[in-house]
Amino acid sequence: MKDIHEYDDIISLPHPDSAFHPRMSLLERAAQFSPFAALTGYDDAVKETARLTDEKIVLSEEELKQLNIKFTLLMPHIKERPEVTLTRFIADEKKSGGRYLTETVRIRRLDPVKRILITEDNRKISLDDITDLQNEFLKTEPFE
Repeated sequence: MKDIHEYDDIISLPHPDSAFHPRMSLLERAAQFSPFAALTGYDDAVKETARLTDEKIVLSEEELKQLNIKFTLLMPHIKERPEVTLTRFIADEKKSGGRYLTETVRIRRLDPVKRILITEDNRKISLDDITDLQNEFLKTEPFE
């Protein structure tokens, strides 16, 4: 059995301080025992994989025809900078798919050759990404 009084001669001595290294704070001492993440970025990768995206909808011939009619009816009003509500697809930068966004914008220019719509705040929106377009002078029911 061990002698319980083995260290009685040094127990009351002051703690030795190094002449070369400053004393560590409690926070620094605790940090050396903090958990170690061996797989850095793994949690972010799992979250990114779990994030859902929508697939881009392919419009039917009839839906494309209706949308083109709306753009044609909109063309004479471009100088008035009409306000329209459009639904468009925004491709995801990190994975396949994307999301749909419905927003109200003011149109500055519509270029049918380059197939872009330029908003009043100079954003360029591809006509191919637009799935719906609404305005007070555009009918919501199908066109004949």
